[in-house]
Amino acid sequence: MKRSFSITTDYINDEFKALRAQPEDTEDVMSLLMETAEWLRSQGSSQWNALLKGEDSHNTAEAIQRGDVFVFKKGSDVAGMVILMSQPSAWDVHLWGSKAHAGDGALYLHRLAIRRKYAQSGLGRAILQWSSSGIQFEDKHIVRLDCGAKNATLNAFYVRNGYTFVGETDGFSTYEKAVTHQSV
Repeated sequence: MKRSFSITTDYINDEFKALRAQPEDTEDVMSLLMETAEWLRSQGSSQWNALLKGEDSHNTAEAIQRGDVFVFKKGSDVAGMVILMSQPSAWDVHLWGSKAHAGDGALYLHRLAIRRKYAQSGLGRAILQWSSSGIQFEDKHIVRLDCGAKNATLNAFYVRNGYTFVGETDGFSTYEKAVTHQSV
């Protein structure tokens, strides 16, 4: 799990510790993803439904092994998580086209999830902010993400949090934001 990064902000919202997920966090991370997928379905969204069928397109357990998953803990409780990939996945290449390649200087953000009991605490916004300013990756200067183009709430959330709309591909909106570095 050798990765060239430095966490520059250890705590967000003064109570959630930012850590790279370890193999022993896998069960809690998968539980959080399932909880989020079930909640999304209860809200009428089909986003992440594949998880409920046992399909994990991000292969989260392997992503943890690679060091791509970061968790935010309150005590021992995994309150939130995000995947930050330093190389674009096949999905990212599909959405971003020729912009997505190994030396593109981008981090690809996926699977931002918050345990429901921490909803409305600002944790989602804080994790999104942390992803562009609380961690530094060598040779990375931009964070890219995508979401369903028809999800007005999520699209507005990203814009409110400083992400710039880049375009739409196959029903998915793409956004990016410059990385800002805080001193250690």
